[in-house]
Amino acid sequence: MLLVKIALRAPYTFTVLAVLLFIGGALSTQQMPKDIFPAINIPVVGIIWTYNGLPAQEMAERITTVSERASTTTVNNIEHIESNSFNGIAVVKIYLHQGASIDAAIANVVIVLSVQPGDAFRYSG
Repeated sequence: MLLVKIALRAPYTFTVLAVLLFIGGALSTQQMPKDIFPAINIPVVGIIWTYNGLPAQEMAERITTVSERASTTTVNNIEHIESNSFNGIAVVKIYLHQGASIDAAIANVVIVLSVQPGDAFRYSG
């Protein structure tokens, strides 16, 4: 209520303040960098296992858990691991720290999991 009383007593001051805020906002939006699709470089190694007919629970127990444990012991610079198990499909994503060598991580995953490059194995970086 006090702010309203002051604004009614000094209307020109608040008008000038509002105009300055508007001009400052317009200038800052003109100078602010804009990018719809920013460059995001998150090193991730993805492993996709397929085993037709195996229920999701067994995929999680027999394949996903084993893959996660084997990866944590051999791959360096792991930030975190995410995995999903579906009927006949298991997806394991290994997120690495920034600056980590994705080529070394892929080589370690291929060696420890005995996967042929290109066979149910995808990576991004």
